[in-house]
Amino acid sequence: MAAKPRPTVRRIELGYELRQLRERAGMTLEDVAGSGAIKGLYVTKLHRVEKGLQDLRSAGDLRALLELYGVTDDRDVDQLLHIQRDGSSQDWWTPFRSTMPSGMPRFVGIETAARETWAFHPALVLGLLQTEAYARALYELAKPIEETTSEFIEKNVQVRLRRKDALTRDEEPLRLRAVLYEPALRYVVGNPEVMREQYEEIAELASLPGVSVQVLPQTLRGYLSVHDFTILHLDDGMPTSVQVDNAWSATSVSDKPREVGRFTRKFNALTASALPPEDTPAFLQQLTREITK
Repeated sequence: MAAKPRPTVRRIELGYELRQLRERAGMTLEDVAGSGAIKGLYVTKLHRVEKGLQDLRSAGDLRALLELYGVTDDRDVDQLLHIQRDGSSQDWWTPFRSTMPSGMPRFVGIETAARETWAFHPALVLGLLQTEAYARALYELAKPIEETTSEFIEKNVQVRLRRKDALTRDEEPLRLRAVLYEPALRYVVGNPEVMREQYEEIAELASLPGVSVQVLPQTLRGYLSVHDFTILHLDDGMPTSVQVDNAWSATSVSDKPREVGRFTRKFNALTASALPPEDTPAFLQQLTREITK
């Protein structure tokens, strides 16, 4: 499947460039907001634009900012205007936004544009590796607890399957390094047939050139993260981000170097304790034999 337009990352790219230009010009957010160069551009809005959380829809506003920052080269201006136009278009997940948890749209947008993802989950199979049956069974299990609807389940299953397309798209497929905790693999979601299909799917995806799957054994005596997390590596020059879920079903994404560094150390510790990727197929085959007895 071909790569799709990536508006979220274009907004992040534009915001990153604008932040660099502002700092190079020796200006603070307050300086820009107080300059009067753009009517209605408050500190909060400019901060959101620089973080890629909000569009700067007006080409006139962008030109005014660039003039304020001393950017006069026509090629530089045209390039940033092109990025702005791309960032103003809709993401593929926009029709599903109403049923997505807080913070999830931004995460999916960044994930769609990532070149490589490192991920760990202590309780479930990672979303990027889930089958439709496994994902649907998870949502059905949570339905009476979360008081969700059948429409909610259908839309979220569609989003989950669409996210998986990144691993097999024709143009620059997403590279994935995943660590799966053994108890998560042994947790029976749905029924044994659902799990058998899920094990086969993990093995098939793990055979892709850009996918590495390691199993963290439950006999582990080393470091174990009790929270799931995903580290998203974008193109060179763009900030790496880390995503975590919380108990309120919200998703948090941060590109703060300190947080990214902390979770990178977590992932490196987990991969060091996990079984090597070449052991994964045999491990999954053993689980299949056990569950189908």
